[in-house]
Amino acid sequence: MSTENTLVLGATGKTGQRVLARLRLRGTPVRAASRSSPTRFDWSDPGGWDAALRDIAVAYVVAPGVPGPVHEFVARAEAAGVRRLVLLSGHGADTWGDSTFGLDMRSAEAAVRGSALEWTVLRPSNFNQNFDEDVFHAPLLAGELALPAGAVPEPFIDIEDVADVAATVLTEPGRHAGRVYELTGPRALTFGEAVELISRASGRPLTYRRVPSGEYVAGLVAEGLGKGDAQHVAEMFTLMERGLLAGTTDDLASVLGRAPRTFENYVVRAAAAGAWHHPPRPPEGLS
Repeated sequence: MSTENTLVLGATGKTGQRVLARLRLRGTPVRAASRSSPTRFDWSDPGGWDAALRDIAVAYVVAPGVPGPVHEFVARAEAAGVRRLVLLSGHGADTWGDSTFGLDMRSAEAAVRGSALEWTVLRPSNFNQNFDEDVFHAPLLAGELALPAGAVPEPFIDIEDVADVAATVLTEPGRHAGRVYELTGPRALTFGEAVELISRASGRPLTYRRVPSGEYVAGLVAEGLGKGDAQHVAEMFTLMERGLLAGTTDDLASVLGRAPRTFENYVVRAAAAGAWHHPPRPPEGLS
């Protein structure tokens, strides 16, 4: 059990809340920080950073949506006596080349990896939970997911696995120093295959349709997203179509000593919880 004081940034976010719960269960002294936490942390307000970093030895860092701020954060962390940083980045970040996608994550990586602190970078592929907690959920509730992604598969990863890795790395000083872990699920699926599995498990007639990137961007803009942000999202699919991110790795197993959860395992859990029923299905009895 680690006794190092640990800071979790983005503590109310998708990975942060899961990492926080795991650290608390392990008995690790932990400080939750976010815009809505008692310890307030906002990437756009550096005035509150020093209070969050006070007496902290280890920090879990989720990059902000813009390049730059992590460099100043790392300098503040060094001055505050932080010894280790664990950064959440994106799968294959060093293969993204001249793409405009992920400039925020690449800037954060440069800041962390260029520091004098002990660091570890986690690079997960697309989360399974995007289908029931995030961007792909609403379209599936409506019956169809339409994206500019074709036959190139994606090694979707369960966010619970990502949190397991993060909590392990945060509580094992020394073992993961200077490591970059590419985290993937056990096999890659196309979006069409993923939607078919969700359809079967949920019992709903869900479909996947490939659309041109321009049509996808226009649809996001019509839903209220800014054009620049919509183009940024579409650029992720352009990266995926290159095929450089389709492979799986053994990095998760090397950290946890077990295989990653399958997409089918995720689908069964989410379907049983009524994730794709519209309106949500109420619980029935105690059985």
